[in-house]
Amino acid sequence: MFIDARVPVVFGRIEEAGPDDALLIDGTAEAPSDRVVVRLQEVPTHAGGCVCCVPRSAAGSALAGLFLARGRGSVTYFRRVVAVTSDPDAVMQAIENDILASGWFRKG
Repeated sequence: MFIDARVPVVFGRIEEAGPDDALLIDGTAEAPSDRVVVRLQEVPTHAGGCVCCVPRSAAGSALAGLFLARGRGSVTYFRRVVAVTSDPDAVMQAIENDILASGWFRKG
């Protein structure tokens, strides 16, 4: 029996996020202060433009940064990501094609 340990990503509204969910948000939507939140435009890449970051989309970078923060313990542990975005295709592309995002996340 195969168990997929990747973190599920679902698409929805901020209000649908539970206490064990992280939020992936684009734009300037107001987010609850008691949730893990990553915004697509806020995710930095390495200054030198290294090979691991150059081909990565904003969604791929956001998801990779979110998972790394979870692993380092710098954010509260989350079991699921609720994506609140006007461009769900960009997030799906990252989940399907980005080497880091696809290894850590799945469509939920």
